[in-house]
Amino acid sequence: MNMNETIDKYLVRVGMASCGIAAGARKVNDSLNVMLQNKGLPLVLKSTGCMGMCYNEPLVEVVPPAGERTLYKNITPEKMERIVREHIIAGSPVTEFAVPSAEWDSLMAKQKRIVLRNCGIIDPENIDDYIGSGGYEALKKVITQMTPESVINEVLKSGLRGRGGAGFSTGTKWGLARKAKGYPKYLVCNADEGDPGAFMNRNVLESDPHSVIEGIIIAGYAIGASIGYIYCRAEYPLALERLEVTLKKARERNYLGENILGKGFDFDIEIREGAGAFVCGEETALMMSIEGKRGMPRTRPPFPAEAGLWGQPTNINNVETYSVIPWIIRNGGDQYSFNGTEKSKGTRTFSLAGKIARSGLIEVALGTTIREIVLEMGGGTSTGLEFKAIQIGGPSGGVIPARLADTRIDYETIPATGAIMGSGGLITMDSSSCMVDVAKYFLNFTQDESCGKCTFCRIGTLRMLEILERITKGDGKIEDLGTLETLALSIKKNSLCGLGQSAPNPVLTTLRYFRDEYETHILEKRCPAKKCQALITYEIMPKKCIGCGLCARYCAVGAIAGNKKEPHVIDPKKCVRCGLCISTCKLGAITVY
Repeated sequence: MNMNETIDKYLVRVGMASCGIAAGARKVNDSLNVMLQNKGLPLVLKSTGCMGMCYNEPLVEVVPPAGERTLYKNITPEKMERIVREHIIAGSPVTEFAVPSAEWDSLMAKQKRIVLRNCGIIDPENIDDYIGSGGYEALKKVITQMTPESVINEVLKSGLRGRGGAGFSTGTKWGLARKAKGYPKYLVCNADEGDPGAFMNRNVLESDPHSVIEGIIIAGYAIGASIGYIYCRAEYPLALERLEVTLKKARERNYLGENILGKGFDFDIEIREGAGAFVCGEETALMMSIEGKRGMPRTRPPFPAEAGLWGQPTNINNVETYSVIPWIIRNGGDQYSFNGTEKSKGTRTFSLAGKIARSGLIEVALGTTIREIVLEMGGGTSTGLEFKAIQIGGPSGGVIPARLADTRIDYETIPATGAIMGSGGLITMDSSSCMVDVAKYFLNFTQDESCGKCTFCRIGTLRMLEILERITKGDGKIEDLGTLETLALSIKKNSLCGLGQSAPNPVLTTLRYFRDEYETHILEKRCPAKKCQALITYEIMPKKCIGCGLCARYCAVGAIAGNKKEPHVIDPKKCVRCGLCISTCKLGAITVY
């Protein structure tokens, strides 16, 4: 049921993606079901996917038969009872539980929801809900009115570029696979989203899986494939569960399988679960994994369009790329290309994570600035501290400082900063973030996830990590900075796949924009952000300490001592700098320097 459809009863939507369920949405949904059974309430209950405002979960939307909808935040079963009593029965919204209109407007005003068009609106497991929103109309149009070549031309006209990170023209990619000799041809959907802080693909799969399935089927028709694979990490159990339900219902309605819609087109989709290896996000490693082999990249050429799965022509796109295809076919490539910039057409989804006030999922036109996303839509930092930088593009991406907040996010501008677009993860950092520590964190991740095939990636990233560890312990030398840069450039030049080629980016970008922090760590043996444990000291301020002893009771290593009602002291030799004493002290009597 669409949001604007006329209904005789109140429509109540409960966000039941992973974010909502983790926050307690299932209890809210169950309580509504009980009330429905016991009281015969005038409402229709719909379990939806992610509504985007993850920081406000659990979210419940109440849509009256006539009038404005109300979106409620941080809902519990007890709050839901009051909403039912006062809003649904008495007709008076409970404004104190509602998302303020100003907050909603600032988050939504600049969004252009194409990928997220159905997320938080339809029931992801109800195929009729998807069909009611225009679902599978694009597939019908394609196999009854369009040739494979005209489908590819429409995608070319849209300017759509792959949303997995590289940004290669989707239409061109399909055209190469279409022209490639060999049969069978295969289609792959890369749902192996492994970037820390990224959850765009997961939420689309949980919230609108039919759009992805429809896009895959259309791509199969366009390139001449008969089977597709969705490669999804096993850590996404709800997404996998909903994909299984979606595939079953699509087969029942003859949108999948043999002789689709009676038009002689055969195509089916299978799911392959990955074990969570980050390197399997790289397309050649992903194909190795699907084939049952160890996920390790291979040399290119040949490219997958020529020789992919089992040596046959294969097309690979990610979740977001496929999900937008039905919209393009229904509305036209020209309509899609109205969004974005001259060379970066359309929209992008971003997961807002880190120290941002409004964490969640958004979709904006390419060319939107960092400032608009972080400070306006995201509400600035969650801590109230000064916005310092963003990490974009995942662990292989880069750090962009706040002074470049007016940088447009598109496929031309972001690489010029030293970062990469990546798949859409965007992590916000405030003034308490240490850039050396940030670089170490991401390099530790990529070094750990290296498949080990390339010497430069396997050994080079380890050497870089060892240098960063020395610097954060106060043992660094100024010459280390030149060594880091030399190693980074060698790794980028000589690694086989995108993981190794981009792994040094966090180090290179932090050196580029925050070199002074590295120098302070080395020359002054001090961490300006007070994060690196070996370079900080905890001290109790005598004038503020009343000797309550609470910090001493919570100190696991016995580093705090003192008499009752007298100022306490911290033994720096025993202190492990865990920070528990600071969070325990109610008077703010403990400082870090």
